[in-house]
Amino acid sequence: MNNTLSLRERIAAFQAAYIRCIDTNQLESWPEFFLPQCQYTVTTADNQRDGLAAGLIWANNRAMLQDRISALRNANVYERHSYRHLVGLPFITGEQPATASCETPFMVARIMHDGHTDLYFTGVYHDEFDASGDALLLRSRVVVCDSSRVDTLLAVPL
Repeated sequence: MNNTLSLRERIAAFQAAYIRCIDTNQLESWPEFFLPQCQYTVTTADNQRDGLAAGLIWANNRAMLQDRISALRNANVYERHSYRHLVGLPFITGEQPATASCETPFMVARIMHDGHTDLYFTGVYHDEFDASGDALLLRSRVVVCDSSRVDTLLAVPL
């Protein structure tokens, strides 16, 4: 990665690559956005506010993320659908030489096989990055969904 880019530009490029991976159904590549020892949690704003640690999705290493994708591909049965993510600009909440943290708002539309499209989720990514190398990697991503109403098709990463 070009080191002349600002941290915000690097994170924005990371977010674009991350959502492209999901939206183009290249899910086997998704775990590569994370460090081997990482945290990925999907929770609600209510749970986050109340300090409840349990998430709708919870993984604490890359192997668990890989298992999740393997289950999606080989074990889960669900109606064919796709996603379109829109992300806002990242807001840097912390920066040190080898780490960075930020919040990035997102919206996800779900497109069903018949063309019906719904607003699926809105929320914010709370990210902690390893910024020690040329490429950013996630130490932690806590996906905080605005609504506590969760669709049963929450299978694909947000």
